[in-house]
Amino acid sequence: MDGLIPGVELHLAWPWLLLALPLPLLVRFGLPRAEPIAPSALRVPFYRMLSRSQDHAATAPQRWTLLLALLAWLLLVLAAARPQWLGEPIPLPMAGRDLMLAVDISGSMTEEDMVIGGQVVDRLMAVKAVAGDFIERREGDRIGLILFGQQAYVQTPLTFDRATARTLLFESAVGLAGRETAIGDAIGLAVKRLRDQPIEERVLVLLTDGANTAGSIAPLKAAELADEAGVRIYTIGVGSDPRAGFGAFGLGMGRNPIDEATLSAIAERTGGRYFRARDVRELQRIYAVLDELEPVESDQQTFRPVGELFAWPLGLALLLSALAAVGRMGLIERTQQGLRQWLPSRGV
Repeated sequence: MDGLIPGVELHLAWPWLLLALPLPLLVRFGLPRAEPIAPSALRVPFYRMLSRSQDHAATAPQRWTLLLALLAWLLLVLAAARPQWLGEPIPLPMAGRDLMLAVDISGSMTEEDMVIGGQVVDRLMAVKAVAGDFIERREGDRIGLILFGQQAYVQTPLTFDRATARTLLFESAVGLAGRETAIGDAIGLAVKRLRDQPIEERVLVLLTDGANTAGSIAPLKAAELADEAGVRIYTIGVGSDPRAGFGAFGLGMGRNPIDEATLSAIAERTGGRYFRARDVRELQRIYAVLDELEPVESDQQTFRPVGELFAWPLGLALLLSALAAVGRMGLIERTQQGLRQWLPSRGV
């Protein structure tokens, strides 16, 4: 049944309980009457007059009490049928991907060779800006974040809370995990987090600007483990091309060259791809390509929010029951008051 609010419907979860509505009538007319029990008699000379006074005072209140009891029963049965409101359908993804981002925060990520909005920024700042938008678009996926330098650690476990993952990415800083680069350890940690997940599509996006200079596992060995676990790795080399003759002795840019051969081998072994991001525009194009390679699943199921309404008829039924009880007490009190007024007038 459509409600007053657009898109909201009223619904009974257990409508078969409405069959209990005629139950009081079945009890009243279907069961034999109980034999009256003769109470102890108290003989008074004015019994007939007292009886007429009680009948006159009780007729109208008894009708109201019966009506209140009937309404209370109707509301109790309605509450038992569990009235609910159904909201508008909300689309849900059929399935998502477990996607880990492994971001290099070694010392070389402080290199200022990227430009955002006409301003020169370091490599990590550029990665944050573009990767943050990529995370925000991955609706339906579980996102995890690994930060690595000399060590690798999980900053955000796999979660549907993309806002938290994005915030923690922005809060990362160069040097928190050491100044060197442990690419193999980052891959191994990602494999450990992804391999036990039930979803078959497991993806790692690895961003680094250098070569493997630390860690306990070689990058190619880690790629073998990833391939066995069904983890597909997309590697991204971040940073501009080295410029010769920088400084007095030709040093500076390019002192931490990207090991493109190893990054390409990692991607090829696991069924992924290697990308080179020399500036922010290329980095943005890479993430656009990743959106096409690893698309978010289309919405094929819906969810309708449900709100329970049984408390309203139940509360009203209790209120009517209380009013009926008060009415009966008032009837008794009025009868007693009439009796006290009648007795003195008769000299009793």
